[in-house]
Amino acid sequence: MTVLVTGGSGHLGANLVRRLLDEGQAVRVLVRGDSDNRALDGLDVERAWGDLRDARATREAVRGCRRVYHCAAKVSSGAGQPREIHDCNVLGTRHLLRAALDVGVDRIVVTGSVSAVGWVPGRPCDESMPVDPFERLLPYARSKVAAEHECLKAAADGLDVVIATSCAIVGPNDFKPSRMGRVLLDFARGRLRAYIPGGFEFVAARDIVEGHRLAMDKGRAGQKYIFSTAFHTVDELMAIFERVTGRPRPRLRLPSGLMLALTEVVDAVARRVAPRAEPRFTPGAVRLLRSERRADVTKARSELGYRPTSVEDAVREAYEDFVRRGQVPTRR
Repeated sequence: MTVLVTGGSGHLGANLVRRLLDEGQAVRVLVRGDSDNRALDGLDVERAWGDLRDARATREAVRGCRRVYHCAAKVSSGAGQPREIHDCNVLGTRHLLRAALDVGVDRIVVTGSVSAVGWVPGRPCDESMPVDPFERLLPYARSKVAAEHECLKAAADGLDVVIATSCAIVGPNDFKPSRMGRVLLDFARGRLRAYIPGGFEFVAARDIVEGHRLAMDKGRAGQKYIFSTAFHTVDELMAIFERVTGRPRPRLRLPSGLMLALTEVVDAVARRVAPRAEPRFTPGAVRLLRSERRADVTKARSELGYRPTSVEDAVREAYEDFVRRGQVPTRR
């Protein structure tokens, strides 16, 4: 049985593809010719070339597959490129779900985002909490909410679809790399000059991959499951980086309010001068850290048997992978 994975060259997809291959499954990946696909080099996978925004190419990629993992998405913590983000994340998901319905896929697991989960300050978010449409939502968050609506519409039409909601991923096989991967690289190279207080829910790459496998094998059709490993403050994360890399954290710990004001100015200028570029720290990223939102994984634990591991182990795996690929020097 051939399994289709979209976004196989991304951080989640690269780890999921390796897990499926280790299990002996035949894997097909939908990849764009203009994308960085180094994460798939040397892997025994079938490549289907195309773009999710192309309904015909998407249908051809799905044909002959009984199971599908939809991990592809345009991730952004900025306010730019709203049309491209929508087309990639919403229109692409719609095309994939329609193709899965038409060819008779047994089940599709769609990667969701915790940004598409509602949140009340002081209370961990769970799958039952809807997003407040009057919040200041970024284009990415809006697109992931809309993508979930596409999933529910497809479920109403008879498609067996499950949503696996991810938090900030940390772990190996981060080739592009992700935002968290870039922070770790900067830290390990001694280029991270400052940090801000705050906190967020992080998920180890092995845990979010396990979550997708559990969702595929045990999830209830039409349901959403949140997968997180642990909440950590930025100070705790800096301590983990210190232990893993042997480097000290930056001396400068900036007030988050000051950083938010600075990023608002930088973001406004960047959108005028370089609309396709995304600064390392955006107002959206700073607001997320300041919110210190937490996630409740009770549903995944009780229904699927999900058991999270360790963020520190995931950071160590990510760092050692960067070392193996010559991205950073060995531990000091």
